[in-house]
Amino acid sequence: MHDDDQAIRILLIGDIVGKTGRRIVKQKLPGLRESLGLDLVIANAENSAAGSGITPKIFSELRAAGVDLMTLGDHAWKRKDNLDVLNNEELCLRPSNYPEVAAGKGWGVVSTESGVQVAHIIVLGRVFMDAVDCPFRAVDSILEQLPDDVRICIVEYHGEATSEKQAAGWYLDGRVTAVVGTHTHVLTADARFLTQGTAYISDLGMTGPYDGVIGREAKPVLHKFLTSMHAPFTVAENNVHMCGVLLTVDPETGKASSIQPMDIAEDGTSPFSHDFLQVPESSE
Repeated sequence: MHDDDQAIRILLIGDIVGKTGRRIVKQKLPGLRESLGLDLVIANAENSAAGSGITPKIFSELRAAGVDLMTLGDHAWKRKDNLDVLNNEELCLRPSNYPEVAAGKGWGVVSTESGVQVAHIIVLGRVFMDAVDCPFRAVDSILEQLPDDVRICIVEYHGEATSEKQAAGWYLDGRVTAVVGTHTHVLTADARFLTQGTAYISDLGMTGPYDGVIGREAKPVLHKFLTSMHAPFTVAENNVHMCGVLLTVDPETGKASSIQPMDIAEDGTSPFSHDFLQVPESSE
């Protein structure tokens, strides 16, 4: 239950990879919705089908597990099934800075059970990514379209370059509730508030197997790096984690009061260290 009856709690889940990523979501999310008093769950699901794309069955599976809204990134067109989902499910988004004629839509508004409306926008970065329209101007255009009563707005920046994501954070600081990065599959240690109050993190991390290279088996990836020869990148299986952030938001102002990184291991233990070195102040 909530400590604050007014604040709403939104869980943002980083890129779900393959069957192991789906498995941990199904195992952990129902309990988290109850124990954390979650009002809304948003997940990037573009790698949920064997590491690339989504299917109608997987979409329904994740919805049943408690995911309210899903997003796709640069793999939005990698699988034919993606089009079936994007054409038929309003609760699955693709990057908004793809051409308007592309299947699906790039932003949406969802409501919590208490009736609080939350807008979610996803854009694709341009550094080391596909050639797409300007993500900054795409968000500007959408913000102009949002109804006045939609005060909570989250921007998901699906991009390779941390510098580009940080630039987006500063560009949108004070205008949106949060800017969160996806795509790189590594939970970053920079969750913070920018100077005008926007919550920010460079990447939500990966929900999937960490004994590999960003969700893939290490051996074929090493073969590619060492020989420059192509090798099928199979999804790894071991050391499964669910990563992301928990936002606590005032529905009246649309401002977040906390942003907390999440790292939950499937087996209940974690080999990752999230402890920062604490250096005592020098005595004068």
